[in-house]
Amino acid sequence: MGLGSFSTGKILIILLIVIMLFGTRRLRGLGSDLGETIRGFRKSIGDDKPVTDEPKDT
Repeated sequence: MGLGSFSTGKILIILLIVIMLFGTRRLRGLGSDLGETIRGFRKSIGDDKPVTDEPKDT
Protein backbone atom coordinates (compact mmCIF):
# COMPACT_ATOMS: atom_id res chain seq x y z
CA MET A 1 0.00 0.00 0.00
CA GLY A 2 1.73 3.14 -1.24
CA LEU A 3 0.82 6.78 -1.08
CA GLY A 4 -0.77 6.68 -4.54
CA SER A 5 -3.30 3.94 -3.84
CA PHE A 6 -6.85 5.11 -3.16
CA SER A 7 -9.61 2.72 -2.24
CA THR A 8 -13.28 3.41 -2.81
CA GLY A 9 -13.78 4.15 0.88
CA LYS A 10 -11.05 6.77 0.92
CA ILE A 11 -12.44 8.48 -2.17
CA LEU A 12 -15.94 8.57 -0.63
CA ILE A 13 -14.59 10.10 2.58
CA ILE A 14 -12.70 12.78 0.63
CA LEU A 15 -15.82 13.51 -1.45
CA LEU A 16 -17.94 13.83 1.69
CA ILE A 17 -15.46 16.27 3.26
CA VAL A 18 -15.37 18.38 0.08
CA ILE A 19 -19.17 18.51 -0.05
CA MET A 20 -19.31 19.52 3.61
CA LEU A 21 -16.74 22.28 3.08
CA PHE A 22 -18.09 23.81 -0.12
CA GLY A 23 -21.72 22.72 -0.34
CA THR A 24 -23.52 21.27 -3.33
CA ARG A 25 -24.50 24.62 -4.85
CA ARG A 26 -20.95 25.90 -4.98
CA LEU A 27 -19.67 22.59 -6.39
CA ARG A 28 -22.37 22.66 -9.08
CA GLY A 29 -21.33 26.20 -10.01
CA LEU A 30 -17.67 25.25 -10.11
CA GLY A 31 -18.49 22.32 -12.38
CA SER A 32 -20.43 24.44 -14.84
CA ASP A 33 -17.72 27.13 -14.85
CA LEU A 34 -15.08 24.50 -15.52
CA GLY A 35 -17.16 23.09 -18.40
CA GLU A 36 -17.54 26.51 -20.00
CA THR A 37 -13.82 27.13 -19.65
CA ILE A 38 -12.95 23.84 -21.34
CA ARG A 39 -15.44 24.52 -24.17
CA GLY A 40 -13.98 27.99 -24.72
CA PHE A 41 -10.45 26.59 -24.73
CA ARG A 42 -11.34 23.92 -27.30
CA LYS A 43 -13.10 26.50 -29.46
CA SER A 44 -10.09 28.83 -29.37
CA ILE A 45 -7.78 25.99 -30.39
CA GLY A 46 -10.05 25.10 -33.31
CA ASP A 47 -10.18 28.72 -34.52
CA ASP A 48 -6.51 28.64 -35.55
CA LYS A 49 -7.37 27.04 -38.88
CA PRO A 50 -7.75 29.52 -41.76
CA VAL A 51 -11.29 29.87 -43.05
CA THR A 52 -11.76 30.31 -46.80
CA ASP A 53 -14.99 30.35 -48.79
CA GLU A 54 -13.26 29.76 -52.12
CA PRO A 55 -13.38 26.19 -53.48
CA LYS A 56 -10.06 24.57 -54.32
CA ASP A 57 -9.21 24.05 -58.00
CA THR A 58 -8.43 20.41 -58.65
